[in-house]
Amino acid sequence: MSSEGRGGGNFLGPYIILAFMAAVALPVITWEGFYIHQAHAAIEITPNSQTTSSFANAQLLYTLRGHRGTVKSLAFSPDSRILVSGGAENEGVIRLWNPVNGKKLADINKAHQTAVESLVISPDGQTLASCSDDNTINLWNLRNLKFSRSFVGHTSNVLSLAVSPDSKVLVSGALDGIRLWDLLQQRPLGTLVGFDNLIYTLAISPDGQTLASGDNKGVIKLWNLSTGKLISEFVAHSNTVSAVIFTPDGETLVSASRDRTVKLWNINTGELVRTLTGHNNWVNAIAINPDGQTLASAGKDGIKLWNLTTGELLNTLSGHTDWVSAIAFSPNGKILASGGFDQQIKIWGTPRKPN
Repeated sequence: MSSEGRGGGNFLGPYIILAFMAAVALPVITWEGFYIHQAHAAIEITPNSQTTSSFANAQLLYTLRGHRGTVKSLAFSPDSRILVSGGAENEGVIRLWNPVNGKKLADINKAHQTAVESLVISPDGQTLASCSDDNTINLWNLRNLKFSRSFVGHTSNVLSLAVSPDSKVLVSGALDGIRLWDLLQQRPLGTLVGFDNLIYTLAISPDGQTLASGDNKGVIKLWNLSTGKLISEFVAHSNTVSAVIFTPDGETLVSASRDRTVKLWNINTGELVRTLTGHNNWVNAIAINPDGQTLASAGKDGIKLWNLTTGELLNTLSGHTDWVSAIAFSPNGKILASGGFDQQIKIWGTPRKPN
């Protein structure tokens, strides 16, 4: 595995290379079929000061209820003050929560016709993007929760989203390949790969130069986002890659799989650094604390917390009554949110000791 193309440069400029693809313009439509209900709109969001960033002794702080099906996706706003969750089955709803006090802030009902598979919030805090089994990607203004645009072009379930660190480019992974979208002008940029292996998960490196994708055959591919070229590919797992994520320093890629393992890969050399075993079934989701010290992995047997440096298992959180399907650390590193097949969202943290 080489590290070709990881250098700097104007991020959007190189997409001129993909401009010929945009010439065959994918339809981009607006959609009015949604209803936003403001709940507890008068709640003042206060800074989360009652927790620390240590998760070795994490405790359950809140249980949030409101979804009627599996909680498939979770994402925090950049300031850690809003948690968004997406529902499965035919619910198609997005809910917004205050993770500090556990109160619901708002609902976006009928956000999609079917399950909300992935949610991302742009690093500038302006845009919430959601994707669904209904083959669409919807954009929302996070400031006022108004719907702004729907991206159509995928012909199958859209399962994963990733946004560049500069908030300019959205990447979508689906059962029919990978597409790129211009978030600023809200238009399609092109198709990175079409009808390859079924894409289940995506992640963009912290420097915005490399895209990682994981598919149903256990293969991970690294793409140079400046050129659209494939850097390398390797068989990482013996079953579907369910999640990939870069460490904050961009040096390591962590992957999770239905083969029950979590693996750490050196991005520069392509070498397998470590394999974490301990889950008794599929690993559905992974998340890394922004401090780069703690990895969380989730599945049928709850949430496992690992020391990312040593591979030591630190703790197992067993609050859900069914499979854990989604997890996310808050950007300030103080909260871990988890969603499950039990239709619940759990907020985990370590309360500060009284002075």
